[in-house]
Parts: sequence; structure tokens; C-alpha cells
Amino acid sequence: MTTRAPRRRDIHTGRDFERLINFSDAVVAVAITVLGLAIVDIRPSPTQTSIWSTISANAGQLYTFLFTFMVVGIMWLAHNRVLNQLRGFDGMIFWLNLFWLAGIAFLPWPSAMYGEGFMTADGGPLAGVGLLYWLTLAFISVVGWLIAWHAQQVPELIEPERAHQAFPTTSIGHYRGLVFAALFIVIGVASMIAEQLASWLPLLIIPVSMAFGRARRSDDVVEEPNS
Repeated sequence: MTTRAPRRRDIHTGRDFERLINFSDAVVAVAITVLGLAIVDIRPSPTQTSIWSTISANAGQLYTFLFTFMVVGIMWLAHNRVLNQLRGFDGMIFWLNLFWLAGIAFLPWPSAMYGEGFMTADGGPLAGVGLLYWLTLAFISVVGWLIAWHAQQVPELIEPERAHQAFPTTSIGHYRGLVFAALFIVIGVASMIAEQLASWLPLLIIPVSMAFGRARRSDDVVEEPNS
């Protein structure tokens, strides 16, 4: 009985991988630019006598822009950190990365609606806008986590001497993307049933980020003697 040789995984390196990274950065840059277009058209109304009254009247829109800008920047940093530790990509990384970019490119739309507080024809708030916004962030977080998880399962994709920089050794570090996704989902659900509470829940991102940052620094201390 003959045994079939294991199928060789196609890994794209060199120029192909550089173009994937450049394409990803370009899509993120365009998405952030589109995100800013939501506040470009803000103009003082005839009744507003100072810039501060204009800012106050559009506080929700400005807050959503700044928050989303920062979250996209943090997500890009985590995504970039993972890709920088790879020597190439396979088909799965390509498709996961494409879905990640699709989420980033889609985000400005729910962000603009969420910030502007879209209303229905009868004057009530448009139901589900907040949930769509937070679920989009959760989707991006989960797909980003899947990129890192898949890379860990395929050692041929990783630069061996740099693997620990992208993939933490502590148990908490492995679930960063999933934890943030769960937090985004909780905020999204809260926006449907307790809007006032949902406006404060994003502050939880700060201590959660600090906890993961502390875990990463611990990983670096552990790995340094072996580097």
C-alpha cells in the first residue's frame, strides 16, 4: 500500500508578500480618509456664535470619529505587528486579510450613521445603527485574531526568530482579539436596550488594553534571554 505524500502548501514570499502589505496599508489609509469625510461638512449654524457651540452641537459625530479613528489605528497596529512577523502568506491568510480589509472599508458607513444619530421619518432614532457599528468592530477583531491564529498553525509562514513578537506566550495574550470582539458585542447589545450605559461602556477598552499591554511586556521579558 502506497502512502500519499503530504500536499505542499503554497506560500507566497518576497515581492508578492510586500504587495499584500502595501495593499493592506493603502486600504486602511483610504478608509480612515473616508471616515474623516463625515466631519468635513460640519458648519456652524446661523444661531451658533462660537466654535465651541458648533462642537457641542456636533459632539456625537466628533466623538464617534475620534473614537473610531483611534480604534482603527490600534487594529492596524495589531494587524501590522502580525504581518511583520511573517515571511509570506498562503491562501487562507489572503482571504482572511481580504475579509479584514472589507470590514475596515465598510466601517466608515455605520460610523457616520452612528455619529450623526440618523432618524426615521417619524423622528425616532434609526434602530440598529449602534448594533451594526459595534458588530462591525467585533467582526474586524475576530478576523484579525483568525489571521494570527492561522499563522500560528503554519510554522512555515513565520520568521522563527521574531514569532514571539506577534504571538504572545501568555494565555491571556492569545485571546486579545476575541476579548475585544466580545466587548464590542456587549456594547452593541447595550446600545439597543440601554443607550446611556452604552455611551460609557467604551471606556472599558482602556483598562482592557492596559492589561494586554502588560501581558505583552511580560512576554518580552520572558523571551529576551532566549533572543
